[in-house]
Amino acid sequence: MDVDKITKFWTKEADESLQVAGHLFEKKDYSYSLFFGHLAIEKLLKAIYVSKNKEHAPYIHNLQRLAEISNVSISDDLKDKLIRITRFNIETRYPDEKRKFRNQCSEEFTKNEMSQIEGLYKWLKSML
Repeated sequence: MDVDKITKFWTKEADESLQVAGHLFEKKDYSYSLFFGHLAIEKLLKAIYVSKNKEHAPYIHNLQRLAEISNVSISDDLKDKLIRITRFNIETRYPDEKRKFRNQCSEEFTKNEMSQIEGLYKWLKSML
């Protein structure tokens, strides 16, 4: 297994997902912007996992769990962020019949959450 090649693959995938999140935000497609924000963090954590563990990343989407198995030190605040961002994956893909999450995704809400995602992204990327 070429660890460097696979780490770069996940990092490029993460960069592209964050870029798509930005495009979706510009188009006012807020819930899917957050969904792609989640993907960016997930893929970056997978890059960190591969880099540290020298094996393929597991097929999981839970960001808290990915951080833990990647030996990323997480504070309670960071743990809460990862849990919240993981919700964007679930609630966008499986909306309830009242579409509560999508209705919650106003421009202001999404802008704030994307700012959190971008800050976390930069911090995680500095670990590679």
